[in-house]
Amino acid sequence: MEPTSVHLDGKQIRVLAHPLRARLLGQLRVDGPATATRLAATLGTNTGATSYHLRQLADVGLVTEDDTVGQGRERWWKSAHDMSSWRRDVFAGDPDATAASDWLDSYALTRMVEQIEAWRRDRPEEPQEWRAAAEFSDYILDLDAEQLTALNDELNAVVERYRGVTPGGGARKVLYYLYGVPR
Repeated sequence: MEPTSVHLDGKQIRVLAHPLRARLLGQLRVDGPATATRLAATLGTNTGATSYHLRQLADVGLVTEDDTVGQGRERWWKSAHDMSSWRRDVFAGDPDATAASDWLDSYALTRMVEQIEAWRRDRPEEPQEWRAAAEFSDYILDLDAEQLTALNDELNAVVERYRGVTPGGGARKVLYYLYGVPR
């Protein structure tokens, strides 16, 4: 199944640039549909705040109610898209959206570091095949902006190709980060 993506508009990025909302959306994307009560327990917050922030995300189309799961009066939520993207330059002239973009960039980078540090800390307890498969690499390339764009497009195409493969036995969710930035 082809992943769905949303290119955030100014209103969406302003709503998403909130610590709990960003965590809620990420949790729904990683673990699938959940109730506000389950999300609150997982994220260590209260159900009232969780419900409020889910409604804020729903108001801008980032989450939706999922009526295919649950029963009775349970209200289940799911991410409306598999991925979000944005380009800071799109928000020129909108200082709040630009600030939201900057916050989300910083938040994503912080989360990446936290997740890689957690792997590094837990690595000794992981099975040998996962220790061998996980890799950290960095490259220093001399590229112009057009070449960096082409490189990113090519690497994104490879990632999308792997998104479509049937996972083998023992499959786990894998975090794969690509950051190509000028020095």
